[in-house]
Amino acid sequence: MFDLSGKTALITGGSRGLGLQIAAGYLQQGARVILTARKAAELEEAKTELLPVAKGDASRILSCVSDLQDLDAIPAMVEQLLAEVGSIDILVNNAGTSWAAPMEEHPLEAWNKVMTLNITAPFVLTREIGRQCMIVRRYGKIINIASIGGLSGNPPGLNMNTIGYNTSKAAMINFTKALASEWGKYNINVNALCPGFFQSKLSAKLLESISDQVLPAVPLQRFGAETDLQGPAVFFAADASCHVTGTALAVDGGVTCA
Repeated sequence: MFDLSGKTALITGGSRGLGLQIAAGYLQQGARVILTARKAAELEEAKTELLPVAKGDASRILSCVSDLQDLDAIPAMVEQLLAEVGSIDILVNNAGTSWAAPMEEHPLEAWNKVMTLNITAPFVLTREIGRQCMIVRRYGKIINIASIGGLSGNPPGLNMNTIGYNTSKAAMINFTKALASEWGKYNINVNALCPGFFQSKLSAKLLESISDQVLPAVPLQRFGAETDLQGPAVFFAADASCHVTGTALAVDGGVTCA
């Protein structure tokens, strides 16, 4: 039920962080992965890091240099990818960005940048994957990476000031529910993962600086490890979740239930 052999997954922002972690989980279950990111060098590094997970089979790790903020270029990118790989069975909308500033000082340009990458680009990409591939085949698994920041505001005292990020992730959660309702008739499952604080190369310094304030509020008393998102991501991509759609699953060590 968790076997992904023969499936192809497109993972945006797949060269590092959570996207790279999810790619490793999919490879372990037999899938072929396509990683997208803006920087070719980082994609090559990611492919090298993932090669042992794919048991040396480089044909199972593909990459595509793409800046998803260029919305007009997305349809052609999807068309090109489908010409190369035939079909995309799993779409992981993971690429995103944030901007820290108090509301009263938050630049409109920064707000627009966050909204474009975090919600508008996934809308355009998902629309194209759906109409060029999944709807025709009557099959698809769409996993949107939201955040527990989309479920509430930030804890008082952390001074994270990420109102644009939180708002975009709340939009991603409702986008997931609305699309699940609309595309269920095509046998397309649409779900969201809402990570809490996860350890990665990118977040190490941040987590170290806030651990004393945040950890006491985590029932499991630890931050997410590099493998903790893989199981839920595999579940949503596999046949095990064939009757699950429109769900936003918090993967946060229990923060949102405390």
